[in-house]
Amino acid sequence: MALELLWYIPNQVQPGHRGDDVVDGHNSLETLTSQALALEEHGWDGALIGTGWGRPDTFTVATALTARTTTFRPLIAIRPGYWRPPNFASASATLDHLSGGRVLVNIVSGKDDLAAYGDSEGDQAHRYGRTKEFLRLVRRLWTEEDVTFEGEHFRVSGSTVLPRPVVRGARRHPRLYFGGASDAAERVAATEADVQLFWGEPLDGVAERIDRLRTLSAKLGREHAPLEFGLRITTLVRDTTEQAWADAEAKVARMAAGAGPVPFDPNRFTAVGQRRLLDLAARGEVLDENLYTTPGRFGGGGAATTWLVGSAEDVARSLRRYRALGITHFVLSDTPYLPEIERQGSHLLPLLRGNS
Repeated sequence: MALELLWYIPNQVQPGHRGDDVVDGHNSLETLTSQALALEEHGWDGALIGTGWGRPDTFTVATALTARTTTFRPLIAIRPGYWRPPNFASASATLDHLSGGRVLVNIVSGKDDLAAYGDSEGDQAHRYGRTKEFLRLVRRLWTEEDVTFEGEHFRVSGSTVLPRPVVRGARRHPRLYFGGASDAAERVAATEADVQLFWGEPLDGVAERIDRLRTLSAKLGREHAPLEFGLRITTLVRDTTEQAWADAEAKVARMAAGAGPVPFDPNRFTAVGQRRLLDLAARGEVLDENLYTTPGRFGGGGAATTWLVGSAEDVARSLRRYRALGITHFVLSDTPYLPEIERQGSHLLPLLRGNS
């Protein structure tokens, strides 16, 4: 299976995301475009663009960057509730058509300021039941005509999305990524997603989850192509192992002093997947040779909770071990974003793609 190597583009209102050094015009079209163009130049396939109320609208940012690039593929994070399935299916199919089939989609069901945009949240069963319907209906709207659907959360009658997404080889529509580590989330991924994204857990944890999801897919009667797997993680790469660890420890020291690159995330104890990451620190500061767990102790959340640290050779070796477990989609990042796009594109990607 082909390897997909993506980065992360920080569409944020406030500058300094995770220690980025761009302040003036940090979220301007010129700055974000420079990152997308650098991704193309340095061998990346595209980038995840995150979502959340109080940030620039993700779909608008993705559309603008797609219009200014030629091969860049946006992994567009979106939320059921912020979007309704027919509206999103139409907007994303249109962008996919205009871009020649470059759209990727990441469905997010985690915490957000739902009331601010008129949404509401029930219990976990309600939330993931709605996500499951969203995924199922969007896929049908992309691939079928005159769709009629009567669900608990969504309904349409005689709905046909035009234009259609780009069909190319085995690709029938934009790939659907999904995250989540709770039982409810994994049942949705096992039946409805194309790619399950993991945070930066140790190899044994990722292997366990892959095995469980494959078993669950068979048990629940998955109707789609086999579920694929991805890893979203911070990669701190330097010329030497010693320099990488010196820089990593210096960053964590700044975080511990309250002046570091990662602000405290108030929701970081609520999600099952996030708690799994934070619990890793009890197993040790460094796992699997170079998975650094200490950032999570000082406010690191999500992809910033654990870091793979080392030379390009060290980090490539670790990522190849994840690939041996079945990971074929990688979403990497470090700050400052633009210099790290270039550094890791020049030194890490060739090792992963087998060009050196």
